[in-house]
Amino acid sequence: MDLEYNEDEDSQEEEHDLSVNEPAQSTHTQRPKRHTHTLHELHDLHELHDLHELHGLHELHDLHELHELQELYGLDRQTTSREVYKRYEIEKLKLKEMFACYQGRVSFTSDLWTSRSQVRGYICLTAHYIDEKWKLHSHILAFCDVKPPHTGEAIAKKIFDILKEWGLERRVFSLTLDNASANDNMQKILTHRLQSGNGLLCDGKFLHVRCCAHILNLIVKKGLELGSSLLVNIREIVKYVKDSDSRKDSFATCLESAGIESSAGLSLDVDTRWNSTYKMLVTALKFCKAFDNLHLYDRNYKCLPSEEEWNRGEKIRDFLKPFSTITTYFSGVNFPTASVYFMLVWKIELLLRRYARCKDIEIRLMAVDMQSKFAKYWDEYSLILAMAAVLDPRIKLQMLKEAYHKLDPRTSGEEG
Repeated sequence: MDLEYNEDEDSQEEEHDLSVNEPAQSTHTQRPKRHTHTLHELHDLHELHDLHELHGLHELHDLHELHELQELYGLDRQTTSREVYKRYEIEKLKLKEMFACYQGRVSFTSDLWTSRSQVRGYICLTAHYIDEKWKLHSHILAFCDVKPPHTGEAIAKKIFDILKEWGLERRVFSLTLDNASANDNMQKILTHRLQSGNGLLCDGKFLHVRCCAHILNLIVKKGLELGSSLLVNIREIVKYVKDSDSRKDSFATCLESAGIESSAGLSLDVDTRWNSTYKMLVTALKFCKAFDNLHLYDRNYKCLPSEEEWNRGEKIRDFLKPFSTITTYFSGVNFPTASVYFMLVWKIELLLRRYARCKDIEIRLMAVDMQSKFAKYWDEYSLILAMAAVLDPRIKLQMLKEAYHKLDPRTSGEEG
């Protein structure tokens, strides 16, 4: 039975017209009639669409247009704020009533980050549940500030208070978090508080779920600490072209002369996002012939990568591609992802084992570094998420046994 998954073809970005259509000029000198709609009356999407079409307002590019719109519909800043909050209170009450009648358990995701400019912390708590028609729903229950220090106890208290406000402290199934050190202590404190009210299944054994996308991000970033140094010249030529409009024009001429047609431009990577390095390599390698000819149009261009460096870039791009695909699966928001967890983590472990034995020494060292991170977070698979694979009719126990057999034939019978 084939245990591989299909990788989607690289999607092409579509160009969108972001221009603002000018409203038709009126021949009358008087001001347009002042409308008195409220946000309650304009909450229907069709009505909002009609208003956009009527006034040609596809995007508000500056505050002047926003002020004109507010004046036209009689909505100043204070009125808008009040109307939005009223709408929030109405929808919040509806959702509370729904949860009061809901018979199932609710899963939660939470994240915490700090605003650099204001040095303030913010927390977001989102509820996920499946209705009686097996449709997945997600609702943000709270998006609020958290005063420092952001200790595990402070975060646990904040989340518990939010759950209690919504009447969900006895309906919790799981809580997915990133791997910040404070979260380890926080989930222990929260588990104890929820347990005291008999609000957890299996004594909270399955409450804490580590964010798979975040773990994969840490794993790949670990490998790129070594791999990034091998891409210096490729990164430099991308930066060189993007730093000047005249260089961009010269590069466009090179693309044309090389017969390369593409709507996607060059992309420069950033330290905090490993997939930006993958995207940089995809575009740079696609345009390598244009880079080879750039010196003919730009005398200052002197950092052309060697053939060996291009080959190295191709190998790292191919190395990163399956991890980029897996990240896309983990990050799905319109479908449940629990059932794909086991097979994707299994795929990652299999890939790392394969690359750790490859002949290319740089790729091998990257894979070995990544294996250390994998062992830290995924030495043992999450049992509750692996159970979702058993319930998936496409997988069942037979597929799990074969998966374990590929990892270690000696223990596949015990694990499966």
